[in-house]
Amino acid sequence: MMKAMKILVLNAGSSSLKFKLYEAGGLAALAWGMVEQIGEEEARSHITVSGGREDVLRSRVGGHEEALEVVFGLMRRHGALDDVRELAGIGHRVVHGGERFQAPVLVTSDVMAAIEELFSLSPLHNPANLSGIRVALAKAAGVPQVAVFDTAYHQSIPPHAYRYALPHDLYERHMVRRYGFHGTSHHFVARQAARFLGLAADEIKAVSLHLGNGASATAIDRGRSVDTSMGLTPLEGLVMGTRSGDLDPAVIFYLARQTGMGLDEIDRLLNRRSGLKGLCDHNDMREIINLAAKGDGRASLALEIFCYRLKKYIGAYLAVLNGAHCLIFTGGIGENAAEVRHKACSGLDALGVVLDAAANRKKFSGAADISAPASRVRILVVPTDEELEIARHTARVISDAVT
Repeated sequence: MMKAMKILVLNAGSSSLKFKLYEAGGLAALAWGMVEQIGEEEARSHITVSGGREDVLRSRVGGHEEALEVVFGLMRRHGALDDVRELAGIGHRVVHGGERFQAPVLVTSDVMAAIEELFSLSPLHNPANLSGIRVALAKAAGVPQVAVFDTAYHQSIPPHAYRYALPHDLYERHMVRRYGFHGTSHHFVARQAARFLGLAADEIKAVSLHLGNGASATAIDRGRSVDTSMGLTPLEGLVMGTRSGDLDPAVIFYLARQTGMGLDEIDRLLNRRSGLKGLCDHNDMREIINLAAKGDGRASLALEIFCYRLKKYIGAYLAVLNGAHCLIFTGGIGENAAEVRHKACSGLDALGVVLDAAANRKKFSGAADISAPASRVRILVVPTDEELEIARHTARVISDAVT
C-alpha cells in the first residue's frame, strides 16, 4: 500500500488556482505554482520544484476541474507527486467562515453547505473557494480535506471591537459585524515574531501589518487577535491596491444622488477602481515609489495617503494594546518597500517607535529587526507564508481526527 506522505495546499480564486505541495513530516516545500486566467483563451500554468526547476505551460483551461488536472500533471511531470494516494491531506483556503468557524475543520457535506450559506458575505471569494473544494474531492476521493478560514483567527476579537453601532437586529438576523481577514498571515507572522524575540507564542503583543494589494492591520494581545482593520468585508481599513479602505458611508449616498450610479457600480468603484489605482492610476507600489521619486505628484500623494492611513492604525492599535513588543511588517509591500516602512514609522518616537534608517534599507532573506536601539517597540520585517500556515493547520486537524 502506498504511504501518504505529502500535503497539498490549494487556493482557488475566481479565475486562478494556486497550489503548494509539502512533505508531510517536516513540511518542507516540494513544489508550488498556479494556474491563472482560467476560462480565457490562453491560461498560464506555472510550477517551481524544490531545487529551482521551473516549467510554464500556455493552453486553454476551461474551469477549475481542468486546472486541477493541469496541476497534478505538472507535479507528475516533475516527480513531485505521482499519485493522489501519496497525499495525507489537502488544505483549502476559504476566505469567509462567518461566526460558525473559529478554527480549521475537516471538510464534510455540512461544512460545504455552511460555506455556501456565507456566499452573501463573500460573493467574490467563497464561491471560488468552494469550487476548489468540490473539484479536489472529486479528483482525490478518500483524501482528507481541511478548510482553513481567513476569518477564524479573528474570532477572538471581543464584541466591543467587532460590533458596529447599528441596530441590534442587523447583527442578530444578518450577521453584520467585523470579521477581519488575512488571519492565516497575521497568525503566522505573530508566531514567527515571538520566536525571533525569544517569547512564547501566547506572550507576544504586536501590531501586525499585512501589506500587499490587499492590506490589513491587526492588534495582537498575548498571541490572540483583539482588533483588525478589515470589517464585514475586506473593503474596510487601510488604503489598498484597488480598494478605498475607510470611507464616510455618506459618500455612497452622495455618489448615487449626484452621478446616478447604482449600487453594483459603486461596489465596483470602491473595490476595483479606488485605493492606489484610483489615486494615481497604478496599484503596484514599486511603480508608485519610482514615479514619486521622479516627481510625479499623483504618485507622491498616493504614497503619502497610504502611509498616513497606516500610521493612524499603528497609533490606534498601540493604544488598544497599551504598548507592544513589536510592529510586524509583512506581505509584498511590508517586506520589500523600505520607503513605506520609513514613512509609516516616522514621527512615532513619542510612542516608542524609532526606525533604524540604515537597517531599514537592507535586503532581508528572513526575519529582521530594523528598529533603532532607542526604540521601545521593536520594528520587525517578517516574511509571511500563508500556504505553510494552511499546511500546518491541515496536518494538525488530520492528526487530531485520527487520534
